[in-house]
Parts: sequence; structure tokens; C-alpha cells
Amino acid sequence: MNPFDYVRATDEAGAVATVARNPGAVFLAGGTNLVDHLKLGVSAPELVVDVSGLPMDEVVELPDRVRVGAGVRNSDLAADPLVRRRFPVLAEALLSGASGQLRNAATTGGNLLQRTRCPYFQDVTTPCNKRTPGAGCAALGGHQRDAAILGTSRQCVAAHPSDMAVALAALDAVVRVRGADGEREVPAAEFHRLPGEEPQRDTVLRHGELITAVDLPGEAPRSAYRKVRERASFAFALVSVAAELEVDGGVVRRARIALGGVAPKPWRATRAEEVLLGAEASEAAFRAAAEAELAAAEPLAGNAFKVPMARNALVSVLRRLAEEER
Repeated sequence: MNPFDYVRATDEAGAVATVARNPGAVFLAGGTNLVDHLKLGVSAPELVVDVSGLPMDEVVELPDRVRVGAGVRNSDLAADPLVRRRFPVLAEALLSGASGQLRNAATTGGNLLQRTRCPYFQDVTTPCNKRTPGAGCAALGGHQRDAAILGTSRQCVAAHPSDMAVALAALDAVVRVRGADGEREVPAAEFHRLPGEEPQRDTVLRHGELITAVDLPGEAPRSAYRKVRERASFAFALVSVAAELEVDGGVVRRARIALGGVAPKPWRATRAEEVLLGAEASEAAFRAAAEAELAAAEPLAGNAFKVPMARNALVSVLRRLAEEER
């Protein structure tokens, strides 16, 4: 591990100013991802600004939304009665991630900022454009089982690892950030970037911007999360589905869907939503929606199984939600 300076922030403005004026500075909250990267040599910051003590650890009910502080621990958010009642998809997604010990440490803001678990990104002896721009992508000719099938480029095929972020994308959540120029709001579905020609940029955040909260608008009582993985716990998704479905008189009135494990960011399934809107809530419609969304998939030789897996997982979740409406 490389040496670095450490500062414990006492207020948001000071933390933002400190990081903004130092190109080699990073924020630290729960540390469940950053500490691993420090040990592996993936990250070598000059300065670490600890924001874990800032007052950003509450879940607050507002007139038209629920505001989740960036410092709220994943375990606390999953257990919050308000979240469990109004946004079950989020609670289910959180409980499917990592282990109980890690959920006790990981924060809402940190979860959004966790980086890919692609083995080549974490192995500094192999080429990776996300870690070292211009180095190449070892996954294109190597291990591909966990790679993405949607939204990739020749620069990067790594899949995004978060479960929570998939649920937030489906819920139309809004990420609140504070930077040197003030505060702004970013829709969760637009917070993460596709790799394009700049795979090293995971999000739309500018250097020095700090996530302060996530807003959950309205409610989604008929929602669910399903994660398909190689073992029952402490495994990242091969495919995951976060969905909300409203059915009235056998007809779909609203559908919000996001997929995980299949793209370099949480993938909002807008094509599937369009197919479902106004359609009969039937197995045929659910399968047509899944086919429409996955028509753009470009699997590699080692992960073509993800296409039927994603289709079947999506149909299964929609079927479950439709049955709950009856």
C-alpha cells in the first residue's frame, strides 16, 4: 500500500473544498471498496478525506419523497420500516448484496461509487483501460463470464457490480451532490456512464463533488428485486432485475424496470417498459418486453448465456408482481 495523507472532515463544505483543490484526493466513507483498492494497488491517492463522521446518516420522510443520507449504512437502509413499506425493491436489493458485516459498514453514497469487480481491473499486472486508459482490455480475449452484454465498447466490457444502484435506477431516484460550484441533482439512471472512449470515468461526477443524499420519489409498494448468482451469498450478480409493476383490470398501467450484471451501469430497460405499457399483463407480453430489451445485446463468446438468463429472470419477476396484483 502506498503512503497517503489523511484528513477527517468536520463539515461538507470543507470536505468538498479540500478534495476539489487536490487532484490526488479522494473521499472515504465506509471504505469497503476503497480499502481493497489501496491494498491491491488499483488506487493510490495522495490524500484521503474521511467523511464518515458528517451528519448524513438519516432517512427522512418529506412530503413528496424519502431522503436517504449518503452516510446511511446499507444494513440500516434495508431495515428501515419506511423503505421496506414503500420501496421493497430497494430493501431486497440491499439484502442481496455482500455480507452482513459489509452491509454494516457500506454507505449509500459509497455503494453508488463502487467500481467494477472485473478481475482484470483488480489485477494491476494485466491491461485494463478502466484502470489505465490506453492499456487495452484483457477481458476481450480472456475471462468473460462476468462481463457485460449491453452498452459496452471495444474499450471496456466490465459489468457494474451494485445491487442497490439497480433498484435506484428503477425507482427514478435522484442523487444529490455538492461540489465547489454548489449543489445539483442527477437522476440515478443517468448517474453512471457507459464506457465509450473514456472507460475510466464511471460516473458523471466532477472531481471534488460529494454525494450528500439520494431522494426516492413517491412509492413503489408493488416492486421486487431478483438476483441470479453463482452462490447464495457474497457473490455479484450474473443478472439481476429490479422492477415495479402496476396492473389495473389486467392491463399494465405502469412499469419501471432496471437490469444489473448485464451492462457497465445499471441498465434502465426503457424498451421493455414501452412494450408493457397498455399491454395485457400476460406471460406473452412479459416475454415480448424482455425480447425487445435484449435485442441490442452483444454477448461475448464466454457470456452468451446471460441473454436467456436475463430474459427468464425478467419474465419471472414480472409474473410474480402481476400475481401479487390479483
